[in-house]
Amino acid sequence: MTLPVNVAPPSCGCASCHAPTPSPAVDATPLPWWRGRAGLLVLCGSLLATGQGMLWLLPGAPPWVVLPALLAGGFPVFRRALMAARQGSFFSMETLMSVAVAGALAIGAWDEAAMVVFLFLLGEALEGVAARKARAGIMALAQLLPKRALRRQGEQWVEGAVQDVRVGDLVMVRPGDRLAVDGVVTEGEAGVDEAAVSGESQAVRRRVGDPVPAGAIALDGVLILRATSDAADNTVTRIARLVERAQAAKAPFARFVDRFARWYTPGVVVVAGLVMVAPPLLAAQDWETWFYRGLALLLIGCPCALVISTPAALAAVLAAGARRGILFKGGDVVERLAGIDMVAFDKTGTLTEGCPQVVGMAQLDQDGQWQAVAAGLCEGSSHPLARAIATHLRGLGSHAEPVGQSHAVAGLGIGGTWNGIAVFLGTVEMDGAVGDWRAEGKTVSVLTAAGVPVLAFALQDRVRPDAGDAIARLATLGVKQAMLSGDHAAAARHVGAELGLAVHAPLSPEGKMAAIRAWQRDGLKVAKVGDGINDAPALAAADVGIAMGGGTEIALETADCALLRGRVGDVGLAVEMARRTMRVIRQNVVIALGLKGVFLVTTLVGLTGLWPAVLADTGATVLVTINALRLMRNG
Repeated sequence: MTLPVNVAPPSCGCASCHAPTPSPAVDATPLPWWRGRAGLLVLCGSLLATGQGMLWLLPGAPPWVVLPALLAGGFPVFRRALMAARQGSFFSMETLMSVAVAGALAIGAWDEAAMVVFLFLLGEALEGVAARKARAGIMALAQLLPKRALRRQGEQWVEGAVQDVRVGDLVMVRPGDRLAVDGVVTEGEAGVDEAAVSGESQAVRRRVGDPVPAGAIALDGVLILRATSDAADNTVTRIARLVERAQAAKAPFARFVDRFARWYTPGVVVVAGLVMVAPPLLAAQDWETWFYRGLALLLIGCPCALVISTPAALAAVLAAGARRGILFKGGDVVERLAGIDMVAFDKTGTLTEGCPQVVGMAQLDQDGQWQAVAAGLCEGSSHPLARAIATHLRGLGSHAEPVGQSHAVAGLGIGGTWNGIAVFLGTVEMDGAVGDWRAEGKTVSVLTAAGVPVLAFALQDRVRPDAGDAIARLATLGVKQAMLSGDHAAAARHVGAELGLAVHAPLSPEGKMAAIRAWQRDGLKVAKVGDGINDAPALAAADVGIAMGGGTEIALETADCALLRGRVGDVGLAVEMARRTMRVIRQNVVIALGLKGVFLVTTLVGLTGLWPAVLADTGATVLVTINALRLMRNG
């Protein structure tokens, strides 16, 4: 279960601070510390301390006593500079560092050259620590899954490798066990902890027919599940892949910074060269002094801190979002969501719980067989209204008549053929009892046979408990809100009045998309919140499509952002996280450019030298990364 490796080259050309890192894998084994940056840093630091100690304690000691430290720390840097140059990155940080060290040795500044190398390695090590923290949450996702599973083979339960589980196999999950694949409960009932996947801290009760995602833990009962995924393609691995791809996707602001860096670094090299030669040639200044200052300027000018300022913040918010059940599918989504002016909500399953119940049934034809036909139509549908009607009819003892050519009519209902008769269950305009139900705010589904109404159901859904707070939270953020519903106008207005929302209903999927386009023509940036299936055209048309769901494939793959906990309150949280991220990115840019500007001036006037110049670069990189990591703590 190894995920793809991001091999996109960094725009600043730095082969170390932005080196590609492998995606999370279950069997990933870290290298021993002494073979990595930490070991190199310790070796270089020890040799440098020894050499500096000899210089301080033995006045006659030659300056080359720091040469072992220079070779230990400088050779890997020089080798990476050559590799970067071969790949076309002639202005990498390693190249600038190598030139500066060589120049320092040429003018006899041995101890400063060694200190520059050590500080560079220290900065790299600190950057690596910060980056690992940003990836830790995603790595943990892939390491959640067990390697063994109890699978039904014939009449026995056999424990075997999870890779042997296939779609359709029966899997047993005992109390305390973690599920290795996605599945649907076929036997048993238990409280299930799904926090690792959805971020939901409270256990949920799972019964026969309920889906359970990989990574969930059974708490107080035994569950028999039919696998709906294999070990290589379940909810956990899909989430990890999505976040991994999202971290690789650049936001528009990040692309702008990259383009700026491509021109900025060569410009710094040119300016450093002018600083080295112009004052001596034009004003008869000291060559060694200005050569030294030019070398320091090379180190100050590396754009690493500037380039990493945006991806560090985006990596942090993507990890923080995944931990809280909010999946942003790229840095561009975060940037667009931060600028949202309006949120358009679907009704059923978004503002309401999506578990309607039948509260009335009217027989419009004396033939009682139509209940069985309605049950047959609903059997193959996953729509909340169809499931509610099927449950109600089963409770009445109705069997399900087989219906052929069953199909969904987008935004309207379900159609099919029974005994050669075209049947349809869904929205039909009628008077009488149906009209009265709608006037009371109930949702009505009517069964027609050959266009003639024969059976009607009144259903009612409850508003989500957190919907009111969610609306208020978005209002405090200055975001306008509206409801786009395919339900009857009276039912939609009933929910809209309870929540204080403007209502547009009834709307077909195309009508919802047209409403979003109209708002966009008025200059608004619109986010659409829906279930990711019936609202697909509107989700695609919106500036940001947000899917409510529990980790289903459609919710993860179709929308820009998925709310795995299914909480409408997470819409406001996602907007807050996006806006906080953009503030941190702007802060990082100011830190990166501001710190370099200060050291540029102090270097030109002779107040700072080579090793403070390294601090200006690596220190700024560490600062912006640490600032970005605040998003993980406060997200």
